[in-house]
Amino acid sequence: MPSTHVDLALEGMTCATCAGRIEGALATVPGVTATVNFATERASIDIDGVTDATDLIAAITKVGYGARVIDRDQRETEAPVDPVLTARVIVSLVLAIPVFLVTMIPAWQFDGFQWVAAALTTPIVTWGAWPFHRAALRNARHGATTMDTLVSLGVAVAYLWSMYALFFTMAGMIGMRMELALFGYSPHSLYFESAAVVTAFVLLGRLLESRSKRAAKISLTALLNTAAKSAVLLVDGREVTVPAGAVQTGDLVVVLPGGIVPTDGRIIEGQSAIDASAVTGESVPVAVGPGSTLIGGTVNAGGRLVVEATAVGAGTELARLTRMVEEAQAGKAPVQKLVDRISAVFVPFVIVAAVIGGIVWFAISGDATHAVSIAVATLVVACPCALGLATPMALLAGTGRGARSGIIIRGTDVLESTRRVTTVIVDKTGTLTSGHPTVVDVAADAVSPDTVVASAARVEMGTDHPLARAVVAEATTRGLMAETAKDVIVEPGRGVTGMLGSQRVRAGSLEWFIESGTPIPPALADAATTWAAAGRSLVAVAHDDRLVGIIAVSDVVKPSAIDAIRALAKLGIRTVMASGDNTVVAELVAREVGIDEFYGAMNPADKRDLIVSLQQRGEVVAMVGDGINDAAALAQADLGIAMGHGTDVAIETSDIVLVTTDLRRVADSIRLSRSTLGTIRGNLVWAFGYNALAIPIALAGVMGPAIAGIAMALSSVFVVANSARLAGFRMS
Repeated sequence: MPSTHVDLALEGMTCATCAGRIEGALATVPGVTATVNFATERASIDIDGVTDATDLIAAITKVGYGARVIDRDQRETEAPVDPVLTARVIVSLVLAIPVFLVTMIPAWQFDGFQWVAAALTTPIVTWGAWPFHRAALRNARHGATTMDTLVSLGVAVAYLWSMYALFFTMAGMIGMRMELALFGYSPHSLYFESAAVVTAFVLLGRLLESRSKRAAKISLTALLNTAAKSAVLLVDGREVTVPAGAVQTGDLVVVLPGGIVPTDGRIIEGQSAIDASAVTGESVPVAVGPGSTLIGGTVNAGGRLVVEATAVGAGTELARLTRMVEEAQAGKAPVQKLVDRISAVFVPFVIVAAVIGGIVWFAISGDATHAVSIAVATLVVACPCALGLATPMALLAGTGRGARSGIIIRGTDVLESTRRVTTVIVDKTGTLTSGHPTVVDVAADAVSPDTVVASAARVEMGTDHPLARAVVAEATTRGLMAETAKDVIVEPGRGVTGMLGSQRVRAGSLEWFIESGTPIPPALADAATTWAAAGRSLVAVAHDDRLVGIIAVSDVVKPSAIDAIRALAKLGIRTVMASGDNTVVAELVAREVGIDEFYGAMNPADKRDLIVSLQQRGEVVAMVGDGINDAAALAQADLGIAMGHGTDVAIETSDIVLVTTDLRRVADSIRLSRSTLGTIRGNLVWAFGYNALAIPIALAGVMGPAIAGIAMALSSVFVVANSARLAGFRMS
């Protein structure tokens, strides 16, 4: 039975322990493999069996949380921050400040100030802290503990002890003499300020955390929002406005100046410039005309266009890119598995430590109020949230920043791969060069030049190689296009073969014909030598087994290529060019852009073998490619980078997808990945270090409950803020 995928939006999670419980509950469902992301509040689930979403939601509900199915093709906008949470924060802070001042500053104290503090604290620890108490009770019913359990216990113990102490103070005032020395009580041993401040600052930390998480998610929402909401169809010569979702493959769509391209398509009529900055990050509009392909979500910055829809809905490039980003954000780095195991036992450990600490201090000092203070401080200073947020928040921010610039990082393992890369292999055509070569000369033998161009174009019409596109464009310009060849066979890296009537026509690299023993007429050999020396690419054409012509094609080096190679060199990465073009052309381009090492006349198997040989020498290899002929090399490489509007097979075998054709994004993607990995590590060092130091300090009695609450709130905020810095990552 084929596997299916389900995405669920989760409700009620408050810390990493919650995520672990939900993941554990889903794991009990037969045939289910699930990943729960605390930062995105999503569950990504693969099902291999008859289980459906109802079973999944039931399993989650059983452990005390909520869930609903997300339609991957009709995503919703990010929900605003909970207004009730904002109100709780404001009210709690307003009431906690006077409680703190009147209890901690002797000069501000007056007769009966304790009762005022109690009155102001009561709404804080009941209504303000209700989310903690509710979550703690819900988890207790399921035999579980979370961060809410720690906060709820800490606040409740501090408040109830203070009310107990205050009651007996009043009892003494009205003559009810009771011996309280046994409990080490003094009239000033009240912890109303602790209960109030802990609640206020933990709520404030949760609000700041929620806002920062929402801001990180906006990168993905912004990518989704680039899609057009409506489209103008051309129906029987009339323009009809319809919702963008109503467009079908093959429909003709009119895109007016300033309008958003509603779906992927091919231009049928019109000339313009396309602003793709929202999707690819490229700031300069690109000139387009008949035959040019467009991505939905880009903006028409010039004239009126008529576009034939080639992909709609979930099949568009924008939808595919969005899915890739979501899948990456739902993933877990290998270190997160360790964090998950620690989080599962963290809260019970802290509760036990707090109880033992309180008992030990009471046994040593005989002061119950001091012992309670130690226990409360230990409960509230611990922060499992910092552990739970360390990886997913950095991943959320890093992948979101990449998406805004056309860099799609496809998984967490990619981050580690980029750190180790020592060599980058690049193709020439379309990577170092513009990828839009043009025919500059034609040599023919026994036939006319037009016949050579027409024959080559008719067999190459259905292929996607840049040289093939140049030949087809030349034939179109000369008015030579007719029906395409039959029985076309593509030999990646070599050429194509097809039938024109009873005649077999081949078009491809000159080396391909030499290898097959096809004779080369002297005039064509002389022309090939001259053109190759000038750095031109060659397309040889044969009728049956006779070479009848050679087409010279010229492609210019991209202006950004030199900067891109320099940027990789600054990262300490060696560059190698592996081109299917002849060695002379490859050498000219390599020298122009500053490539360290180059290889020419390479077929797909040669590129893969080159990577294997480099890996055997201890190199960690990244491969940059965009076509079917690069798929094997992309799969073999330690890091595969698919560039531009690559083929499906190239994209599926890659680790990083670059929507843009700007080679500088290769270095940017490596820098961003390394920076994201560094942020994850920094977050984890902080989260582990904070808890390793804060809990012993609280147990030692150095830190009071109020300060502990502030420290705990700031710990989570630090992790979120540190991750948010990735949103400002600068591209080259």
